[in-house]
Amino acid sequence: MSPDMKNKVCLITGASTGIGYVTALELARMGATVIMVNRDLKRGERARSSILRTVEKANVELMLCDLASQEQIRRLAGELSKRHSKLHVLVNNAAIVPSRRTLTEDGLETQFAVNHLAPFLLTNLLLDKLKAGAPSRVVTVSSGMHRTASLDFDNLQAEKKYRPMKHYALTKLLNIYFTFELAERLKGGGVTANCLAPGFTATNLGRDFSPFSRFVMKHFAKPKEKGAETVVLLASAHEVEGITGKYFDDKKEVETSTLTHDRDIARRLWELSMRLTRMI
Repeated sequence: MSPDMKNKVCLITGASTGIGYVTALELARMGATVIMVNRDLKRGERARSSILRTVEKANVELMLCDLASQEQIRRLAGELSKRHSKLHVLVNNAAIVPSRRTLTEDGLETQFAVNHLAPFLLTNLLLDKLKAGAPSRVVTVSSGMHRTASLDFDNLQAEKKYRPMKHYALTKLLNIYFTFELAERLKGGGVTANCLAPGFTATNLGRDFSPFSRFVMKHFAKPKEKGAETVVLLASAHEVEGITGKYFDDKKEVETSTLTHDRDIARRLWELSMRLTRMI
């Protein structure tokens, strides 16, 4: 039996396709008020309309935001605060893997900005709404690829050399540091923070990859519905209520790489992220 999410407000980034779309659909089925955050109006409206056709009396809102822009993230948080007094679930799902290194309008490497700094900034801007909605949950989509990443504070933005998938693995490692440190800072406040690996899932993440890589993604990756299962679990299930600072894979709590348990690194990353998002 699905959890009852009526009167729960859930915000999901990257919700027009893939895991984000399935998560939005499933939470709408449970009766939640779902806020789909997308960059593109046309794709966002198409995804929202699809859910409204599928789920009778679904309550689905669309909000636009380019997560590469800190100004737009701040605008998104401000708009949500005007619409809703409480937020019960925040799903940081959106991610990109650009084929080449580019910079955002803030002068930051784009993949680092979208995959790490965007969820860091958005979560911190919405903490008051999450606390008002407690018990509430922050769910961040990481990846098993974090186990292949190495951490160099002098190369967080691929200043030395940009390898798309190697850099992606680093940003997913940073998602885990962020989650663990957030959980520590929020202990006892009614807001939990967990992250997960969705597994090798067919999504639009590889749209800039080579034809062979796209072929592998299409024919060997698991369907997006399977990839979204752990996200939906962490966003809604009663059995994980109160659990915080954990990492899940295939709907089970598992250990992360040894590197992720260094609190000094987590604190250093937090302070750096605060400066790069102009939160201090």
